[in-house]
Amino acid sequence: MRIGILGTGHVGQALAAGWSRAGHDIVIGSRRPDDTELRTELKELIDAGVRLESSGAAVAHAEVVVNATPGTVSVALLESIGASALAGKVLLDVGVGFLPDGTLSHPGVSLGEEIQRAFPETPVVKTLATIDRKLMIAPDSLEGPSTIFLSGNDADAKRTVSGLLADLGWPKESLLDLGGIETARGQEHYALLFIGIAGAIGSYEFGIRVVPPTAS
Repeated sequence: MRIGILGTGHVGQALAAGWSRAGHDIVIGSRRPDDTELRTELKELIDAGVRLESSGAAVAHAEVVVNATPGTVSVALLESIGASALAGKVLLDVGVGFLPDGTLSHPGVSLGEEIQRAFPETPVVKTLATIDRKLMIAPDSLEGPSTIFLSGNDADAKRTVSGLLADLGWPKESLLDLGGIETARGQEHYALLFIGIAGAIGSYEFGIRVVPPTAS
């Protein structure tokens, strides 16, 4: 599958590595694709066949667009690319936005919802927002099974994203469909609890699991 990843930070790099290893055709989009320092930073990925191009070129290449940019800039970046360029493509949204004081940039309506409202012809699926970037592509490194969530309005888009999660190593039983894109609020707000847990255990590398009651 052709995947365009917007964002050259740790999350974008990790997902590019994971999906590249799974055999997907990956382009990372950047506003500075010719920057020498950035190309040096991404050398291992580029040597593995991942291409670094402009954000617009990454979207044009893609069947699935991945938003791995900070949530405070995501919508503006997508608007600069244009609704027509994004129309019909699945958009997998990983972003969570924080303000300088550590509060969430989307306290009432999630980033996922904001993107979906701005681009109604682009089905948005929120996922991977509740786990550290290292574990996104290595779920088997956890001591036990963990839960990963999906939020979105389009069933076909969710099936596509579920397949991409499987390619990162997430088994079907780990995926929990929360419902429509409005449920992305819960995924994004979990970021505050995530930071608290990380501080308590001294590590960002942990998963969570939804544990139902035993059958009566």
